[in-house]
Order: sequence, then C-alpha cells, then structure tokens
Amino acid sequence: MNRFAIYHAMDSAYCFPVSENEMSIRLRTAKGDIKNAWIIYESKYVIQTERKKCEMERTFTGKDFDYFTVRLRLSDTRLAYVFYLYDGEDYYYFSEDGVTKTYDYATSFYNFFQYPYINKADLLPEVEWTKRSCVYQIFVDRFNMGDESKDISYINMKWGDKPTPQSFAGGDLKGITQKLDHIKSLGTDTVYLTPVFRSVSNHKYDISDYYLVDPQFGSNEDLKELVDNAHAKGMRIILDAVFNHCSEKLSQFQDVIKNGKDSRYHDWFIIRGDRPDKELMNYEMFAACEYMPKFNTSNPEVMDFLIGIGKHYVTEYGIDGWRLDVSDEVSHYFWRLFRKAIKNENPQCAIIGENWHDASSYLRGDQYDSIMNYAFTKACLDYFAHDKLDAQGMADRLNDILARNNDVVNSMMMNLLDSHDTNRIFSEVNKDKDRMYSALALLYMFPGMPCIFQGTETLTEGGYDPDCRRCMDWKGIEEGKYKESIDVIRELAKFRKEHVPSDAKVKIYAENDVLILKRYTDEEEIELYISDGKAPCFLAKSRQR
Repeated sequence: MNRFAIYHAMDSAYCFPVSENEMSIRLRTAKGDIKNAWIIYESKYVIQTERKKCEMERTFTGKDFDYFTVRLRLSDTRLAYVFYLYDGEDYYYFSEDGVTKTYDYATSFYNFFQYPYINKADLLPEVEWTKRSCVYQIFVDRFNMGDESKDISYINMKWGDKPTPQSFAGGDLKGITQKLDHIKSLGTDTVYLTPVFRSVSNHKYDISDYYLVDPQFGSNEDLKELVDNAHAKGMRIILDAVFNHCSEKLSQFQDVIKNGKDSRYHDWFIIRGDRPDKELMNYEMFAACEYMPKFNTSNPEVMDFLIGIGKHYVTEYGIDGWRLDVSDEVSHYFWRLFRKAIKNENPQCAIIGENWHDASSYLRGDQYDSIMNYAFTKACLDYFAHDKLDAQGMADRLNDILARNNDVVNSMMMNLLDSHDTNRIFSEVNKDKDRMYSALALLYMFPGMPCIFQGTETLTEGGYDPDCRRCMDWKGIEEGKYKESIDVIRELAKFRKEHVPSDAKVKIYAENDVLILKRYTDEEEIELYISDGKAPCFLAKSRQR
C-alpha cells in the first residue's frame, strides 16, 4: 500500500457540509491500491465509546488516484471520524497520526479527524437555477444589430468579415432582445454577456464608466428592457464584472494623471511614483496593457466603489448573475465582501469566477459559487481535437477535475468548449462534425451548466482572439443552412432537461477504447458512449434501475 498517496484534509473540499445536518467526506488513495474504504464516526464527545461505520463509494478514479466519498446525515454535527481501509491483504486505520494497524478510541480526541460543528453561515447554498440551466454566451458587438436608428459611424467592418482587434460590427442590446426566442429555442435559458459598459474598445473590457451602457450597444433603458424581456420568457441574464482593472479614461485615473500624489484617488491604483507613466510602466495593469490600469482592491474606497456597482445592477436592473473577469488577480478579501453584499440583495444571484486553473480556495462558500471550467475545456481539446488523450486518459482527466471540488460546486460549474478567449471548437476539431457533436454531448451530460458560445449552432470557425469573435450568420440560419447542428443542440438540451436530474450522480470510466459517462439516481440511469475515434458522434440511453 502506498501510504504517501493517502490524503484527507479537514474543512476543505475533502470535508464539506452540504446542509445543516449533512457532511460530504472524501478520501484520496493511490489508484487501484485500496479495495474497500469505510468511515468510522460519531459525535466527538462520544466516539470513545459509541461509533457508526459506513462504507465509502469509489466515486472518481483519476490518472494517479482513487477518490472515495461518503455523505453522512448527522443528528449531532460535532463530527469526529477515522478511516478504515482494506488493501486486499490487511486492514488499516487512517487518522491524523497517519496510517496505523491499530487505533485507540479511548484517546482519539488527540488524533481523530473532525468537523467541529456545522454552522449555517458556513454552508455554500446552492443557486438552485444553475443546476438545471443551459447558458449561451454573447460577444455583444458581433451578435446582432437591432437599433437601425443609432449612429453607425463607428462601424468599420462589414457584417461577416473576419474581425481585427479594432473591428466594430454594430451588435447591440436591442439586437439581443430581438433574438431571445432563437436563444431559447436552442434549449438555453441563461444569457451571459461580455461587458456592456462605456468603453472605447469593441470588447469593452476597458471600462471608463460602469454606470453607463456604451452608446454603441444602446442605453441603460435598453439593458433594462433586455433583462425584463428575458425574465418574461423564463430566461436569465449574467453580466461581466471587470473589477480587476479599468480604462485609463476612468475619471478617477484621469484625476491621478492630472494631480499625481495629490489626487485623492492615487491609492485607488498601484503606482510606483508620483503619477503613472506609460513609458516607465510604473503602475500595475492588466497583462501588459498600459491603457488598462489595475485597481487596488485592497483599498476600502475601491472596494466600496466596485461593490456598489455590483449591487446596483442586481437591485435596479434585476440581473441574475455576475461573471468575474480576471477574478484570480483580485483579493480574496474583496470577493468575500462582494459575495456578502450581492447575496444580501439576492441569494440566487450567481457569482462565477474567471479562474482558468484549480480554484478550490475560492469555492469554499465565501467567495464564488463556481467558475468558468476551462480545465474541462482543455480536457475536451486534448481528447476530441488533439488526440493527446485516449478514452482511459479522458476518463482519468475528467475524474481528477471533478475531484477538485465538492459535489455542490460541481453542480454549478459553467462548463464550456470555447469562448471569446479561445480558438473555436469547430476549428480545433478540424471541422469534423462527429467530433463536434460528441464534444457537445459530453458537455450537456457533464455535471454543471453547459455553456455554448454564440455561433456554436452555426459551426463557426475561428482561431485565437480576435478571430474567435466572428459575427453571427443570421442569413445562414434563416436559409436553414445549419438545421442539423441546431437540431443536435436542441435535442441535447431537451434530453438533459428530461432525463438528467440535477441531483444525478456521475461515474466516468473507459472500456474497450470507449469513453462512458453515466448519470444515475436510485430510479434511473443515463449512459453516454463515445468511441475512441469520436465517431459515430454519440449514443445515450436511459433505463429504469
């Protein structure tokens, strides 16, 4: 037995309350090493004399590790526990003292694992609608132009041409409102918009006024109309919160440029010297973009300013969520305050971080609800597009991704195949429809929210930014050019809604070069099969258990 591979951490993704009287407990062991695992538990005040024993389920098997999980319903939440393991030859205990052949319960208060008490305030409440939602991402400038009366002098590209970093195509909020029925017809009920506030760029990630919708996109009234129309259709709107940085044209930064250290806003930014100097680049910024100065989110005034923006669009416009741009470069302390403020206004407002890597430290119930799951994206690229993984390798990778977080978090993840920041998935699979459809089938069956980027339904091609941000082909949709791909997305969304309960468990494994994903409850079982050649595209079936 590989003792060094055995791992458990208290008060973490390995030990997590899921309700006021339920705990989820996870144990990691070397792959194939442990045949059976049990948890021995009771209240920390009685475990010396009274104990319960429950077998754990091998829920995930990754590249190097197995993960055993159990969910305990407790009458006394002052939990103490140890693990009991069988490797096929001998039995072992695992406690804070490590792996031992025997265990002394009489002195266990020194070395048992514990979760001292489930406090309601420490729970990660589920945003209920996310567990059943399908998301549609929109890059506003390239989606649809609905306001034909607006000033179009800024438009410098023909609709459908390949974009450049400085291209403006004319998409706006009225154009989105006009196409809500199309979005809903795909089975998607949540719309995530890239930034809509005043900015000189086409992408609007350099914001100069957070309280004003950019005139290229319309007015604040147009935003309210979009939200209201979406709600009337049973849909939701998620906006993009750019709180790591802003535009150099933000009035507060302009004041610092003018007045240097005498500006009351000097400490709103991170400046080495009296005033920001582009040539010296003596201030923090997004990436190496000198026109996007970074906020000092450790400054209480900055925190109040940004939290006020977040609350404003929840209370005044009724938005349903915030996607947090470059969220891993903003302080944990800020996100804790932000979450508290937003959830006080609307507990069901989703908070979704843009963290491209393991974000478990942000997903403990005090910051985000979930993230954009780019680890899932990378796995799909390695399997469906680049043939870096076979079926077993893909099963291992997906299990390792799921094992990063608790089931509550996994159920709210925003899973995606591509976005405005990546190459388009259709180009990545070399325009192989079978591979594309198989990837979509996996996306819709995987735990969490499937998110498709505009143009997925029209098999939009594209390389890296800005090529991935092409215009929607509405003419092709009207002519029926994309009937097959649109029907595939509709059927997947329908199948997910009708046959995959939000509380369905997941098992992912491989047999004979076939990737198998199983979603199941006590009553029903759904299985998805994807051949190692990724064709035919997919087979899913359901049967009563």
